[in-house]
Amino acid sequence: MILVCLRIVYDTHDNSKTLAYLLLAIFVPIFGVIFYFSFGINYRKRKMYTKKISEDEGLLQKLEDSIIQYSKATFIEGDEAVQSNKELAYMLVNDKGSALTSNNAVKLLINGEMKFPEVLKALESAKHHIHFEYYIYEDDEIGHRIEEVLIRKAREGVEVRFIYDDFGSRSIRKNIVKRLKKAGVQAFAFHEIIFIAFANRLNYRNHRKIIIVDGITGFVGGINVSDRYINKEKDSKLFWRDTHLRIDGPGVQYLQTLFIADWNFCSNETLEPDKRYFPDRKTLPKFGNKVVQIAASGPDCDTSTILFSMLQVINGAKEEILIATPYFIPGESIMNALLVSALGGLKVTLLVPYYSDSVFVNAAASSYYNELLGAGVEIYLYTKGFMHAKTMIADRKIAVVGTANMDHRSFELNFEVNAIVYDEELSNELRATFINDLKDSIKIDPVEWEKRPVYKKLLNKIARLVSPML
Repeated sequence: MILVCLRIVYDTHDNSKTLAYLLLAIFVPIFGVIFYFSFGINYRKRKMYTKKISEDEGLLQKLEDSIIQYSKATFIEGDEAVQSNKELAYMLVNDKGSALTSNNAVKLLINGEMKFPEVLKALESAKHHIHFEYYIYEDDEIGHRIEEVLIRKAREGVEVRFIYDDFGSRSIRKNIVKRLKKAGVQAFAFHEIIFIAFANRLNYRNHRKIIIVDGITGFVGGINVSDRYINKEKDSKLFWRDTHLRIDGPGVQYLQTLFIADWNFCSNETLEPDKRYFPDRKTLPKFGNKVVQIAASGPDCDTSTILFSMLQVINGAKEEILIATPYFIPGESIMNALLVSALGGLKVTLLVPYYSDSVFVNAAASSYYNELLGAGVEIYLYTKGFMHAKTMIADRKIAVVGTANMDHRSFELNFEVNAIVYDEELSNELRATFINDLKDSIKIDPVEWEKRPVYKKLLNKIARLVSPML
C-alpha cells in the first residue's frame, strides 16, 4: 500500500486528483489499487501517445516558421476582436503551432437538422480526399447515408480515410467498418480495445469530431454521427441540443494537421503534409472575413492547451462570458477564473442540462453551484432536452465551439479540439442562440438553492471528492 501511494504521489501531477486516488486506495484498498492502475496512470507524462505530422525535422521547422509569419500578418490585419485577444492568439501559435488564419467563411450549425445536410453536401463535392474522424459513429439511418456517400466517393477515386474511436463507435466495428474497407475506404480504429489494455485505452478516448474535404472545407463541434442529434418529432424520445461549425478556408488546415497526426499514429503509415492536403494559402480564394484558430489537446500534448485557451478567454473578457456545457467539473483554475470574473462585475452565465445522462456527474457538478451563485454567476438548467453543446462567447467578440466539455476528462484524458472564431458577427449569432436556449431553461434561485435538504448537499460534496476521476 505504501508503494502504491508513493506511485500515485509521484505520477499524478494534479493535487486534487492525487488526493482522490489516495483516498480511494487507502479506504477501499483492493478496488482502489485496481482502479488506479486501470484508469489513473498519467500517459501524458509517459509519452505513450507521442504523435507527429512528419518525421522530417527540417520540414517541421519550415512549417513552424511559415505559421508564425502568417499568424503575425493575420494579427496585424485583424479587427478589434483579434486585437483584444492577442494573448490567446499568440499562446496557441507558440504552444501548438496553430495558425491564426484569415479569409474564412464560418457557418453556425444548430443540431443535426442543420449539420448533416451540410456534411452530405460537402462530402458529395469532394474531388481529391475526405478525412473523417469521429468519437461516436452509429449504425443507424444517418450513419448509413454517410456510409453510402463515402463508399461512392471512394469508388470514384477520391481518397477516403476514416478514423473511429473503438469504444464510442463500437456499434459499427462488425458492419459499417467492414463494408467501408471492402469498398476501398481506408479505415482504422483509434486504439483498438484489446482485453489486456482495455481499461487504459478506454480511459484515453479520441473525442474529436473532424471532417476535412479537399483541404479547404472542415467541420468541427459537438455533434456525433447519430440519429439522436436529428430531432424528428415522431421519433425523438429526448430533444438533443448541440452546436457545430462548418469552416471554409485556411482555418481548416490545423484540423488537417490533427487528422494526419492521428492517422499516422493509428494506421502506422506516414502521410506527409504536402500540397494535396494543404493547399497554398496564397493561392486560396477569399472565402469570407472570419479569423479562425484551432485549439487542441490530449495525452500526446505536453500542456493542457484547451484548458489554457479557456482560461485565456475567461481572463481576457471585460463585460460578459456565456458558457454552455453538458458536463461541468471545472477544477480549481477554471472555478477561480469564473469567480474572479463574476466578483469583478462581469456578467457570467452558465447553461447546463437539467436532464443529464450521468447522475453522478450531475451531482458532482451541482457541488460547484453554491460558490458560483454566491459570486453572482447566473446558472440555468436546460429543460427542453439534453444540452450537449460545448460553447463559450466572450464580450460578443470571440466564439468557441468544439468537442471539449468543461471537465477533467476533456482537459486531461481525451483527445479534443475546439474552434475559436475572432468575429463579432458570429459571436452575436451564437449569443442569440444561447439567449434563446435560456427561454427553455430554469434559472437557479440562489436562496432556494441554499435551502436544499442537507442529504442532497452531502451527496453533492461526496461526488465532488471523486470528481477529478470522472
